[in-house]
Amino acid sequence: MTFQGDGSFDGGRVSTGGGRGKVVAGGGGAVGLVVVLVYLFTGVDLGGGGTSSAHEQSSGTVGECTIEQANTDRQCRLSATAYALDTYWESTLDAAGAEFSQPAIKSFTQAVSTGCGDATSASGPFYCPPDATIYLDVSFYDELESQFGGEDGPLAEEYITAHEYGHHIQNITGVMDKADRGGTGAESDSVRVELQADCYAGMWAGDAASTINPETKEPYLKPITADQLKNALGAAAAVGDDHIQEQSGGSVNPDTWTHGSSEERQRWFTRGYEKGTLEACDTFAADKL
Repeated sequence: MTFQGDGSFDGGRVSTGGGRGKVVAGGGGAVGLVVVLVYLFTGVDLGGGGTSSAHEQSSGTVGECTIEQANTDRQCRLSATAYALDTYWESTLDAAGAEFSQPAIKSFTQAVSTGCGDATSASGPFYCPPDATIYLDVSFYDELESQFGGEDGPLAEEYITAHEYGHHIQNITGVMDKADRGGTGAESDSVRVELQADCYAGMWAGDAASTINPETKEPYLKPITADQLKNALGAAAAVGDDHIQEQSGGSVNPDTWTHGSSEERQRWFTRGYEKGTLEACDTFAADKL
């Protein structure tokens, strides 16, 4: 989607930094903790032999970005999207009688240390519940197209951020505490958590052209075009468990799923986009996903 207006977004909402040192993914220690606690957008497993270390350098923040830059620069788009999500979810949870708090957002390169342990860019974007932070390497957007067969585009990128933000909403509303997040399978709580985050992303997208930027007094975004919606749905399909299994050359095995099929991810995003309510996104009440 396209941000509109003539104003700017204050710097500081998104922190930056990341290691350029050597990182080796391992199955034990901190990385093992990442596998257990973090909801990886791509479903990539960080397991395997070895050890892990992340060396962070040059921490800072994304500076002030104009609205024009938010439409051309990925870091600025991430920052602007964060502001739009903050405004939407604060209003939505307030109306639902729930307490809102912002997640921290960190844009990193190659490797990062988190409240869930060390992680690398190979893990894809993720949300860490213990430190209530979204971690994202914007180079993933290129991999979404080259590695997973999705289509990059503004709404596809914003959908990824909105999905991870959805995990934060689950965290602060108690969904994560109630769910059995360690299981796998097509009807598992793990899949229900992920599909609900997709639905929450759809809720935001469906209302983003109506959510008012308090600084400019205009909606954050222009209405979604058919092509933009197609790109977002393509991103959802690209990270479906069945598609990832097929891309890796293996057979489709629903018993191992943790995120849901491509069709399910598209359908639950669309449900949130069209229905726009927390109740409509209650995947735990659904008899069939």
